[in-house]
Amino acid sequence: MTTMLHEPRTLPRVPAAHAPTADDVRRGELAAFLRSRRERVSPEQAGLPRGPRRRTPGLRREEVAHLAAVGVTWYTWLEQARDIKVSPQVLDAVARALQLDRNERSHLFALANAVDPMPETDCPGVSADLRMMLDQLEPFPACIQNSRHDILAYNRTYSALLCDLDKLPREERNCMWLAFTNAEVRATLADLDETISGMAAKFRGAMAEHLGEPAWEGLLAGLLAASPEFRMIWARHEVAPVTAHRVRSLRHAHVGHLRFNLTSLWTGPHPGGRLLTYTPADEETRERLERLSAFARGA
Repeated sequence: MTTMLHEPRTLPRVPAAHAPTADDVRRGELAAFLRSRRERVSPEQAGLPRGPRRRTPGLRREEVAHLAAVGVTWYTWLEQARDIKVSPQVLDAVARALQLDRNERSHLFALANAVDPMPETDCPGVSADLRMMLDQLEPFPACIQNSRHDILAYNRTYSALLCDLDKLPREERNCMWLAFTNAEVRATLADLDETISGMAAKFRGAMAEHLGEPAWEGLLAGLLAASPEFRMIWARHEVAPVTAHRVRSLRHAHVGHLRFNLTSLWTGPHPGGRLLTYTPADEETRERLERLSAFARGA
């Protein structure tokens, strides 16, 4: 009897499962967060009648859509983690409909990768103790910055060092923005080209850990749109670390040339929030700081 030999059968290839992308994960988190917040709000809290035979804990999807004045289908897709575009204005309406607090609202906009049109007005992360330290450092200028170079808090002398910070909108109190767009601040920087190049390199180095975050991307987009000089420097792709100590020379309109040692003291994990102090690098600067402090007090 002849034995027939057969070639081994080739099994059909099963396509590999699609690995979720970062956007997939983010949309899934957004959907779960919205569902959890919707289920927490009762009809009575939203000013709606409960009605008979309600099985859904909290609000129904169509009720959230009605309260936010958006389409039911669109909101349903949002809770189903569909890949849809959502504007900050619509997110604002959804946040109001779901009665989100400040932390929940910030989390919503972060998950949606959108910029909040009504950002936090308080200075996050600046405790009463840190504010007391800022005051006690007078006449030395000092401020609290985050890793994005937002100026979160400052003492009286610092407010008069570069420009009158109190007169600026909060969203403009950012060292990167001021150095590239504010003429008064730029006039005080004795080594302007070197200073702004170094700042841009530090900003690029720090931003690597924050790619895709709305606040960072928004600041970058604003700088690229507002400053041809920043666009030119940014195109070089230079990177530098944030250092704990450095020297800076300033030309103040009222007290003259100032030379400082800048020291960064991190208030949490590094890199992150930091206390930035300006101590005089020579006796002449120390004497002029007293005059600057008096000027800041209006004396």
